[in-house]
Amino acid sequence: METLIALAAVALLIALGTRLIHRLNAQHDARIAAHHFSDPFPAIARPPGHRLPTPTGQASRRRLTGT
Repeated sequence: METLIALAAVALLIALGTRLIHRLNAQHDARIAAHHFSDPFPAIARPPGHRLPTPTGQASRRRLTGT
């Protein structure tokens, strides 16, 4: 009888732990979804006057090496 009660208690604790982990994961997913990590701050992206290099601009800056 005591073994049966111990097994029931262990099963109950496992079920409660599983439920707690599930709820914590759902809360964490909701926090991640609330933040937009892909939107950079304007001042951090690039300083004013510095644009992305164009392919022609990159080619003009390359040095020719004599090999």
